[in-house]
Amino acid sequence: MISRIRKSLSSKLGLSILLLAIPIFVLSLGILFEQSRNNIKKEATQLATEVLSNTTQRVCRHLYTVETATNSNDWLAGLYLDADSLLSLTRRIVALNPHIDGCSVSTEPFTFPKLGRCFSAYSVREGDSARQSPADSVVTVIEEEYDYFEKLWYKKPHTLGKPCWVVFSDDADTLQLTLDGMIASYCKPLYGADSRFLGVISTDLSLLRLSRIITAEKPYPNSYFVMIDSDGSYFIHPDPSKLFTQTMFSGADPARDARRFALAHEMTQGNHGSMAVTIDGADCLVCYQPVPGTSWSLALICPDRDILHHYHRLTYIVLALLAIGLVAILLLSRRAVAQATKPIRELLEKTQIIASGNYEVHIRKSTRYDAVGHLQNSFAVMLRSLNFHMGSVRYTVEQTERRNKELSEATRLAEEADKQKTAFIQNVTHQIRTPLNIIMGFAQVIRDYNVLMPEDEMKSITETMMHNTLLLNRMVLMLYDSSSTGISEELKMLNKENVSCNRVARQSIGHTAKHFPQLSIDFQTELPDDFTIPSNSLYLMRSLREILYNAAKYSDGQHVSLHICQTATTVRFIVTDTGRGIAAADRDLIFEPFIKVDDLSEGLGLGLPLSKRHIQNLGGDLTLDTNYHDGCRFIIELPKHGS
Repeated sequence: MISRIRKSLSSKLGLSILLLAIPIFVLSLGILFEQSRNNIKKEATQLATEVLSNTTQRVCRHLYTVETATNSNDWLAGLYLDADSLLSLTRRIVALNPHIDGCSVSTEPFTFPKLGRCFSAYSVREGDSARQSPADSVVTVIEEEYDYFEKLWYKKPHTLGKPCWVVFSDDADTLQLTLDGMIASYCKPLYGADSRFLGVISTDLSLLRLSRIITAEKPYPNSYFVMIDSDGSYFIHPDPSKLFTQTMFSGADPARDARRFALAHEMTQGNHGSMAVTIDGADCLVCYQPVPGTSWSLALICPDRDILHHYHRLTYIVLALLAIGLVAILLLSRRAVAQATKPIRELLEKTQIIASGNYEVHIRKSTRYDAVGHLQNSFAVMLRSLNFHMGSVRYTVEQTERRNKELSEATRLAEEADKQKTAFIQNVTHQIRTPLNIIMGFAQVIRDYNVLMPEDEMKSITETMMHNTLLLNRMVLMLYDSSSTGISEELKMLNKENVSCNRVARQSIGHTAKHFPQLSIDFQTELPDDFTIPSNSLYLMRSLREILYNAAKYSDGQHVSLHICQTATTVRFIVTDTGRGIAAADRDLIFEPFIKVDDLSEGLGLGLPLSKRHIQNLGGDLTLDTNYHDGCRFIIELPKHGS
């Protein structure tokens, strides 16, 4: 069977196409599915986060309304501390603010001895808040005496000494404010003019009202909101049995429900974000964030079955694509079989070209075992024999022409290199001979001058010798840096260290002053002295010294400045002078090695090229500011942070 397939042209083509097309097709669909799932998850997270943010803003607006109403009226309690005034105060707050369901002012024991130990003025809005029917009136009463001093809404603000939001379920709600007395209350301590604690004013918001505010917008049909307190207790949840009785940690196994514990920890800590969690056996996307001004945290839970509902419907589309793909593969296979005789036609065309006398035809060797493969190989051997001698002649001619061109180019480059070498050696000889002659001349004067010279003259001679010695040392360092050994040494030395920008600048200025003692360099910095960057102090200092040296050398000797500043990501060393400047035609040549704008000037033409190379190796750049026309302005720019 295998031998038959190997000899059958149509069978080999059809099998090859199927083996190639099916894996590619299946892999493409798999990648498409995975990418689609990731995109859907990403869009769902963005949508849920947006809805959660909008919902939190609505909640905050209602809470702010309650806080504003309380804070703008609580001063009346301390000013008019009598029973009628407190009753009027609570009624005023509820009547003027339709978003508030109730308000109470509860005083310390025996504030009003005639009314008993406890006194609590309470106003509540009439109407069925669960059905959102409008309230026609406000009921204001003195609550029946009960020990409210240990209630959360009284004890917490008293203990903290500041306003706070609390949630609680008061089963003894005789006024039937909300179902089962579930209340969110803004509680604020009241103090008299003598800073004595008088009691607590608490403004109530029905949790059913708060729940309607929260659930007004849902991104998916089965998504829902939950709100917890700082200990993880539910006080808004679609399952009423969990309210004030369970926490996010209830019924969870730390080993199996690690992500659920992580979510509970994140929410109780007041963090925000999103997380994939399994809740009640269903995979869900949970987006959460704290409610500003409270210890609460709000979460939006979106089941994966809702998020991926349309994704699962893609299964039918995929099945259809598979069917269409298989049909397409079959059609392509038949087409491939129809093209099986194409090599024979190509051989016929090539033999006709050969018959016309053109041997520039290539017939590749076939590895096939069928008749077409044997025929193609026979023609290839024949053509190779005919074309061998012609190819040899052609190859010889081409190689000769190529070598002649290479020799000509090599000769030209050698002559040019020899000229450059001669010019460089002459320049180096001249530049080194001048300071050496000066040093040797003065040394001979000192040696032969038997009589003691005046101190000023001796100082002048030694300063001149020192100046020329520094020039020699500078040129030797440049030659060393430009050599292959210097480059290797530079690569070893480019270990990053914390370099003080101001310290390097001051040391460079001091070095320049040795060459030009009469020059005063204006130094300004925007950086503190302890500011550092990751760099190499040796090569940064060499580059900065070279630029300052050139500025002092070619300026008027009076107006040279160094300014250090920073951008968001870099530090800049700006050296400015008021010299003759650099002509526009020469600006592209100043960073080329061994190039001098003025051939008669001293120097080797290496200072700026080496400086630019050092700065680039440090991760920055050295540039000439072409917008400055009163002289030269060079800018060293280095990164503030290491790469």
